[in-house]
Amino acid sequence: MDLQLTGKTALVLAASKGLGKACAAALVAEGADVIIGAREKTALEATAAELRNLGKGRVLAIPVDVTRPEQVSAMIDTVAATFDKIDILVNNAGGPPFGKFESFDDAAWQSAFDLTLLSTVRFCRLVVPHMRPTGSGRIINITSLSVKTWLANSVLSTSLRLGVIGMAKMLAGELGPDNITVNNIAPGMILTDRLRHTMSPDTAGAPSFDAQLAQRSREIPLGRIGKPEELAALVAFLASPLAGYITGATIPVDGGAIKATV
Repeated sequence: MDLQLTGKTALVLAASKGLGKACAAALVAEGADVIIGAREKTALEATAAELRNLGKGRVLAIPVDVTRPEQVSAMIDTVAATFDKIDILVNNAGGPPFGKFESFDDAAWQSAFDLTLLSTVRFCRLVVPHMRPTGSGRIINITSLSVKTWLANSVLSTSLRLGVIGMAKMLAGELGPDNITVNNIAPGMILTDRLRHTMSPDTAGAPSFDAQLAQRSREIPLGRIGKPEELAALVAFLASPLAGYITGATIPVDGGAIKATV
């Protein structure tokens, strides 16, 4: 299926590895020009080289710390100057640490706020003015399954990502007349480095990582852990003109793990 992304310009964050990298690869493969951002320059450049080998859209790597407003502004200015437009924004970040509620002080909450919620707000605010002149736009936020169901020790992630969900719902209403859609994707168990941090620590007597994966898989109706490429396929679709009537939605990619009926 042709997703009609050739010539579109997409900005993908936290794209040096994991879900961000898979999303960037899916968009490049569909012919989009993709700008990837992440903090580690060496890893980011290596990913950019891999993406260029796909032989489709152009790839530009810009190191950025999404919690630093001056770096975010400079990135948007560079993208706009290089490509003259921004059609697609994929907000993505590594996520705050896991732990019990009482283990986090004010500094931890502020750090989680800056990384998870404020960075998304900031990128949306700076990108929207570049989308309006094109007559369309796609904003896609990668969140977490914790916005749909209970996830142990995820109080920072859950609290701030629910803020992203609320912001996106309001933004979808405001930007609808501009033909700009705003959607969220809630990943379940996807095999990335981040997944390891959700598991119990490797202490004496604790199950191994592989054993924990096997246990988690048994709790998922499809009986397995998801692949980054499976989530990336949904990102590519939501970024396309074919998804033009979908906005304000939060879509799980979880193998059926959520048991709720609504």
